[in-house]
Amino acid sequence: MNQRVFAAVLALGMTCTATGLFSQTLAPVQQPALRPGEDCNLSHFCGVPYEYMPATASQSAPGGGAKLIDGKAVQLGGHIGTGSCFGSPICPWGIGKETINHVEYKPDMGYTYAYPLNFPEGSTGGVSAVAMDSKGNIYAFLRNGLGKPMLFEWDATHKFVKSFGVDIAGKPHGLAVDAQDNLWVCDQFGDTVMKLSPEGKLLMTLGVKGQRGDWNEAKGQRLLWQPMMVAFGANGDIYIAMGHGNESPNDGAARILHLDKSGKYINQWFGNAVGPGKFAMAHGIAINPHNGNVYIGDREEYRIVVYDSNGKFIKTIQMQNLVCALFVDRSKQLWMATGQDGQVVKLDWDGKILGAAGEGPGTGPGQFIESNYMVQDIHGNIFVGDTSSTRVTELVAPKK
Repeated sequence: MNQRVFAAVLALGMTCTATGLFSQTLAPVQQPALRPGEDCNLSHFCGVPYEYMPATASQSAPGGGAKLIDGKAVQLGGHIGTGSCFGSPICPWGIGKETINHVEYKPDMGYTYAYPLNFPEGSTGGVSAVAMDSKGNIYAFLRNGLGKPMLFEWDATHKFVKSFGVDIAGKPHGLAVDAQDNLWVCDQFGDTVMKLSPEGKLLMTLGVKGQRGDWNEAKGQRLLWQPMMVAFGANGDIYIAMGHGNESPNDGAARILHLDKSGKYINQWFGNAVGPGKFAMAHGIAINPHNGNVYIGDREEYRIVVYDSNGKFIKTIQMQNLVCALFVDRSKQLWMATGQDGQVVKLDWDGKILGAAGEGPGTGPGQFIESNYMVQDIHGNIFVGDTSSTRVTELVAPKK
């Protein structure tokens, strides 16, 4: 197991509203460094002392995040534990991304690696997501250059079929296929989720392109806020995970929007705070097929936050990696992509690691710069997108 530094910040004195968090007037908060063998938790910066120094209201917005000063993580004003991650109590971006590290697992499930999906010449950018329809056709959502297609399709034999969706998204993010083989495309920067037919015909648009905001059904305002990914309930209900606060000026709350299969509003719930039931980001989402519970990938908090299908909080599962993507395979097992740790791991529904695949960070065989959304074919092979590489990795299942 390859250990690096795992940063965490104690979040105190915070209040939560649907529009963000506000710092309180507090005395300095001093946290001791970890002793050898201690586990990281929300009381530590994991290896260094952490100190929060309150500031006036004018000084505290937006806040500069924590910085390492003489071996101590010091934050002056702002929301506790914030910086570019805007509300995460585990805030690695505030002290420099390269100062934090997570756990790498030994690949122990016998997967080998292949790259059978060839993009047309001239394709560039990272693969933000992959999806698969009922016929085994594979789709990739590519952050391609301006004026180029962003959606690509291969058949079940991995033969290239077509490309489409020229400039369909300001920033491609999630991609999912529903029970009727329609494609659901998440445009993070355009703040829309689009439903497309298998032929690429636009069937529905949720949100208004270029207008980021709240969905307020009472006011007839149906806006989205950085949609990341879509998941579907057994009855066809739509769950949209929104909020990518660490890379954008996100002063709105991460949230889950629950609609019926026709796009009619049912419910929504908000995160962007610390403590039981809260989440600072909704980067991944999966529905437990056994009970309909909603599993949220709170990436920068290294945790999975679980609600029931009606938005009632159930539990938080603390992980030791960035929770970039969640996926349910054909045997109803949960998987997680660990992003820049370059792996995917198999979990039980309580978050216990059951196995791992992937050779860690890099560009070699089986490596990922950032592993992300994934799908599985009928043979058990798993296809994983890499947001920083123009390739899809096939994790080839061992023969039984």
